[in-house]
Amino acid sequence: MSRILKALLLCTLGLLSLQVPAREIQGVKYEENIELGGAKLQLNGAGTRYKAVFKVYTAGLYLGKKAGTLPDVLAIPGPKRLTLTFVREIASEELGRLFIRGIKSNTPNEEYTRIVGSVMRMSQVFYDARKMKVGEVINMDWVPGKGTVITIRGVPVGEPFPEPEFYGALLRIWLGQDPADWTLKDALLGLSASQ
Repeated sequence: MSRILKALLLCTLGLLSLQVPAREIQGVKYEENIELGGAKLQLNGAGTRYKAVFKVYTAGLYLGKKAGTLPDVLAIPGPKRLTLTFVREIASEELGRLFIRGIKSNTPNEEYTRIVGSVMRMSQVFYDARKMKVGEVINMDWVPGKGTVITIRGVPVGEPFPEPEFYGALLRIWLGQDPADWTLKDALLGLSASQ
């Protein structure tokens, strides 16, 4: 009887060790693994976006495998996700302007010229969203064969953006040479502890 109990205990402990707890940032939970476009993705890193001393949103980057640099992130094939969860209310129009500024300051002119139509369309998507409230989520997904899919409050908005360069430009807002927040960049790349 004691052997059976020991075997059950070992099986139970083994099952518990397979369940990876979610990572919590500012009260927002980021699962360690998700599925997107038929692929399993892992949380590369997560952190908080600060503007001055104010917390604006938390962000999590999901990839097919771990990456510590922007070129490594961009080189990973398959789906990718950058998710933002707001911890402060912000006008979506302002957010769209900040995203455009981030894309412009981190994207070479030739590449920006090729994606300017998509950048303007993205601006309209955020203008139409009006306001992001505390707890609301934006997902920016790269799905091969579809393109960049932006989901706001759980609803895909507009048509996918087909250019791979557009998703790279979006990621550069946070991971480029002039990122929105250096501490968040390090956290998303797994180079520092989540904040």
